[in-house]
Amino acid sequence: MKHLESIDPALLLSAYAQGLFPMADGADDPSVHWVEPRLRAILPLDGFHLSKSLKKVIVSDRFRVTTDTAFRDMMALCAEPADDRPTTWINPVIKTSYERLFQLGHAHSVECWLDGALVGGLYGVSLGRAFFGESMVSRARDASKVALAHLVARLKAGGWRLLDCQFITPHLASLGAIEIPQADYLARLYSVLSDGAALGAGAAFGAGAGAGAAAPSPPFVAGDWGALDGLGAGAADLGTACWTGSPPGYVIAQLLT
Repeated sequence: MKHLESIDPALLLSAYAQGLFPMADGADDPSVHWVEPRLRAILPLDGFHLSKSLKKVIVSDRFRVTTDTAFRDMMALCAEPADDRPTTWINPVIKTSYERLFQLGHAHSVECWLDGALVGGLYGVSLGRAFFGESMVSRARDASKVALAHLVARLKAGGWRLLDCQFITPHLASLGAIEIPQADYLARLYSVLSDGAALGAGAAFGAGAGAGAAAPSPPFVAGDWGALDGLGAGAADLGTACWTGSPPGYVIAQLLT
């Protein structure tokens, strides 16, 4: 793709609806290119692996978990070099493009705080009932795991049907992510985007969408990002000490088991 300041939001969302997403070759690369992996990682929302140790961390509310309160800071943290990742694909074009999506309500972040500092979390794109995870980061033990657990619980509560993880990693696999061929991914994606209100909570992915099917057209029935917050409202009203801006950890654990 030629050099540009940002990607038009309509073009960016259209690309996601067709199984594409942009990346840069490096943080200093002034351009971006479209990616369509031959194998795609997804995390089935009913398949999140909640280990006993992770459940303890979540229920303890060691991290203060928020959503959409520090989207720009979350992107910046994800873009920072680390020992295991000396460079990143998040360049200024990517940052500006996703900040515009956030302003339009098509991007979200989950933030984990410890002693007042942002120590981990994730951000991604929402389109209809599909959520596309873009990047996840941890600067404190278990921070990214807790953020992903909160995300999965939020997606389940809000009626999402697909969580795209783009590329498989050992970290994601340990939490329940699987890898499927791109054709199977597109069938699931097209089914989710075209299901409207007709599909019930128990409907299977892929129904009615073949690998060669055309991408469905908007408008898409959107998930409810705030549905999870209502589940913890009672605890907040009672002044529960563990209330963190996202429901208490025991609510998250219940949704994941």
